[in-house]
Amino acid sequence: MTLFFPSHHRTGSAVTSNVVDMTTSASAANASEGAIRVAAVTDRLVDANEQYAAAFTDPGMDARPVLHVAVVACMDARLDLHAALGLELGDCHTIRNAGGVVTDDVIRSLTISQRKLGTRSIVLIHHTNCGLEQITEDFRTELEDEVGQRPAWAVEAFRDADQDVRQSMQRVRTNPFLLHTDDVRGFVFDVKTGLLREIDPA
Repeated sequence: MTLFFPSHHRTGSAVTSNVVDMTTSASAANASEGAIRVAAVTDRLVDANEQYAAAFTDPGMDARPVLHVAVVACMDARLDLHAALGLELGDCHTIRNAGGVVTDDVIRSLTISQRKLGTRSIVLIHHTNCGLEQITEDFRTELEDEVGQRPAWAVEAFRDADQDVRQSMQRVRTNPFLLHTDDVRGFVFDVKTGLLREIDPA
């Protein structure tokens, strides 16, 4: 493989390039370097934790959320839920997945949250420009073609965030394992403005 790298030698505004022929072993070395860089991200998190722990004091809380609310939201990195909702440590349970959809595992978490840890209210949050709007259930077929095994889970892709919030609300309200389904509200978070827009369940 031949790669072109800009050199440090410039003539006027022109940039010259060095040509490097990469062998298979060199490519493997580059892959290893990539893995090292990825590992460095985890090292950064561990270092940050050490600094956090140095100033940490036990808040004296138990696992029961102070506000008795569970929030189900997308895992999208643009959603800072605590900041967006004015929440503090210990206020809520936060359950996140791709799309913020209500799957069997979300029902599992909500059931434990309600029956063992005292939550009563459920807030469901999707958002604009979600990655699940860009893929389809064909993703499962692509994975099967690649690894030889079809995923047991559904992608839960959608085209209309509002309608998917309604579906998620319906899944919660009709689930027999949940004790409290009278206060279930759904929203779409706008990633451009930071505002929530409530979705009518009808």
